[in-house]
Amino acid sequence: MMKLVGARVALSAERAARIDLVLSNGRIRPFDEPSACSKVCDLSGHLLLPGLINSHDHLEFNLFPRLGKGPYPNARSWAKDIYRPSASPIKEHLAVPKSVRLQWGGLKNLLSGVTTVAHHNAYEPAVFDGSFPIRVVRRCGWAHSLDFSPDLTIRHRETPGTTPFVLHAAEGTDRSAQAEVGRLDELGILDDRTALVHAVGASAVDVSTLKRRQCSVVWCPSSNLFTLAQTLQARHLESGLPIALGTDSALTAEGDLIDEMSAARRHASLSAGQLYRMVTTTAARVLRLRHKEGSIAAGGVADLVAVSDTGQSPADAIARLRPEIVIVGGRIRLVSAEFAEAQRTAIQGGLERGLHWIELEGRGRWFVNMNVPKLLESSVNAIGSEIRLAGRRVAR
Repeated sequence: MMKLVGARVALSAERAARIDLVLSNGRIRPFDEPSACSKVCDLSGHLLLPGLINSHDHLEFNLFPRLGKGPYPNARSWAKDIYRPSASPIKEHLAVPKSVRLQWGGLKNLLSGVTTVAHHNAYEPAVFDGSFPIRVVRRCGWAHSLDFSPDLTIRHRETPGTTPFVLHAAEGTDRSAQAEVGRLDELGILDDRTALVHAVGASAVDVSTLKRRQCSVVWCPSSNLFTLAQTLQARHLESGLPIALGTDSALTAEGDLIDEMSAARRHASLSAGQLYRMVTTTAARVLRLRHKEGSIAAGGVADLVAVSDTGQSPADAIARLRPEIVIVGGRIRLVSAEFAEAQRTAIQGGLERGLHWIELEGRGRWFVNMNVPKLLESSVNAIGSEIRLAGRRVAR
C-alpha cells in the first residue's frame, strides 16, 4: 500500500482537485476512505494524470529506423518496397532477440507516459506478464489486414462479443485502399467491436457506414504522413466516430506517443480536450478496457503519470507532457532524474530493486525498473554502438 499526497489529481480533461490517493493491490482506494500507510510519496507541486493509452503499436519494431521513400499509394506498396530481411538494416535488427525488441517497445511507451498499449500482434505471455514495464492489452482480437490475413473472417468470428477486434484498413489513397471499408462490410467484419487502424482512404460514405455499424478508428498521423503523405481529414475527425491515437512503430512513425500528439495538433485543429480523450477515455472505450483505465477513479487501476504542476488543466498538461513519475498497477516504474535528486525520501520504498538509468536524446534522463544495461548489451551485439529508440539516440 502506498499513499500519494500533495498533488492535484486530474478528474477530467479540464478539472483537477487536490486529493490524496491510496494505492493498494494495484487499485485506487475510495478517495475519502481513511487509511494508514507506511509508504508515503509527497507529490506537492505535481499534477497526477491518468496513465496514457497507446491504441496501436508494433512493439518489436521500435529500434528500427524509418524505412521507405514515399509517398506510397497503399500499405501493400510500402511493405513490398522495404521488405528486405536479408539486407541491412533489417537483417541486423532482426538479429536482436525478439523478446529484447519487445522490451524496448515497452520502454519507449513508458518514457512517454503510456501505461497501457495495444500491441498489434500475438500476445506473448512469456514477455508481457510479470516484469514488463507497462500493461499490454490481452483481451483483443486482431488481424493484420485484408491483404495479409486470409483468415480474417475466422479471426473475427472467433473473437468474443465483448472483446475489441482490431485491424489495419483503408491504409492508402488509391482505389484498392478506398474499397476496403465496403469489402469489410460485405464480409460482416464491421460491428461495434471493430477498430480500424489508419482508415485514411475511408470516404464520406464509408464514414457513414462506420458510424452506422458503431465502429471506431485508431489514428496514427505521423505514420500516415510518412508513408502516404496524407492522413485523416475533417470528414473523419469531425464525424463523431470514436477516434483513439496510436504510434504504429519506428518503421514509419515520428517517435513515441508524445510525438504523435504533436503531429495530431500540427495536422488538425484539435482542442486540448479532444487530444486528452484520444489517449485516455476514448482509447479505453475503443479497446473495451474494463478497469477504469484512462481515468483516475476509485476502484480503478492505479496507472498514473505525475508532471510538474504549473496550474495548467489536465488536457494542457498532456499536450505538453514530460513525465516525472510513472506508476503502473500501483508500482513506480519511472522517476525522472530531477525528481529523484530533489526528493530522495519522497520515493523511498516505492521503487523495487534493480533501478537503472536511461537518457534519451532531446527528452531527458530517467530511472526505470528495467535492466537497461542488459537490453543495450543484447542490442549492441547485433546493430552496433548507436542505439536509437523510436528515432532518438539512447545515451550509453
